[in-house]
Amino acid sequence: MASITLDNLTKTYGNTEVLHHIEGSINDGEFVVIVGPSGCGKSTLLRMVAGLETVTSGEISIGDKMVNDLEPADRDIAMVFQNYALYPHMTVEQNMGYGLKIRKLPKAEVRQRVEEAADILEIREYLPRKPRQLSGGQRQRVAMGRAIVRDPQVFLFDEPLSNLDAKLRVQMRLEIRKLQRRLGVTAIYVTHDQVEAMTLGDRLMVLNGGYVEQFGTPIELYERPASLFVAGFIGSPAMNFLPASAAAGIVTLENGVALEMDNTADGKTTLGIRPEHLVLSQDGPLRLVVELLEQLGANTLIHGVLEGTDTQVIASMNGVQSIEAGTVLSFDTPTRDLHLFDGDGKRI
Repeated sequence: MASITLDNLTKTYGNTEVLHHIEGSINDGEFVVIVGPSGCGKSTLLRMVAGLETVTSGEISIGDKMVNDLEPADRDIAMVFQNYALYPHMTVEQNMGYGLKIRKLPKAEVRQRVEEAADILEIREYLPRKPRQLSGGQRQRVAMGRAIVRDPQVFLFDEPLSNLDAKLRVQMRLEIRKLQRRLGVTAIYVTHDQVEAMTLGDRLMVLNGGYVEQFGTPIELYERPASLFVAGFIGSPAMNFLPASAAAGIVTLENGVALEMDNTADGKTTLGIRPEHLVLSQDGPLRLVVELLEQLGANTLIHGVLEGTDTQVIASMNGVQSIEAGTVLSFDTPTRDLHLFDGDGKRI
């Protein structure tokens, strides 16, 4: 197993820099998820670690070895791709053992490793089959088995669940996490799905436009987002953002409602409140004009506008609710659950 260090990494295509001074250390045995919207540079960064993309500047180290100039085969990593990348003419057993065969390992050892991985993934019965005879979830297990048999220092996952249906994605992400813990291998996992990221990662690296917005545990990102971008990206449904101004510890909303906060902000700000932190209160200062309800069974999402403004707000309430459109509801929220951001979108 091995740690990974990303030291001031940049990546440039022509005159366009797509990754900007990426810094981060991944501990031995840690599961780190790189998350962000499409086009933010997630897969490019992963492919740089794998050796499939060159490094423009900076250094990548795996363990105590700088690997910038090493070929992918020499980096002791295994990668699981979005499209599985299985050979259609080979059986499952042949697909899983192909990399070991290329390394000229004895046939008996190859078969032993393949069977051990197949048992871990509960796919031994599929070893004689071809990929076309398998479901999407089974193919993904084969792709992971191919990575396991190599016994690498690092697992790299590039959006491996994006081709699966919603129910199977939930099942497979839990299986991936349990597998990584069982093997104790260092892992980097790329996804655009923040729920997947929160479920899987020991820590999350949030990318936006090629920059690292924040690198921390899921709870750190949820409770203390470093920027408006992180606050809006982490959490489902997304955080509410209310335009405001601040002075002398008082935050004033567009409709004149004033809230006391422990801060030294002065001037234009944005107040952030998560939907689940809005608490129904008869005399709460935040009054919401209801427009629409989403009944989700375990909870109800109330969509509306902040009274006296055009600002859209979502509140989350437990259970099934019966509330008519046009109803005005009053909400409060604990001061500890309020988030304040400056005019540049950075946390205050």
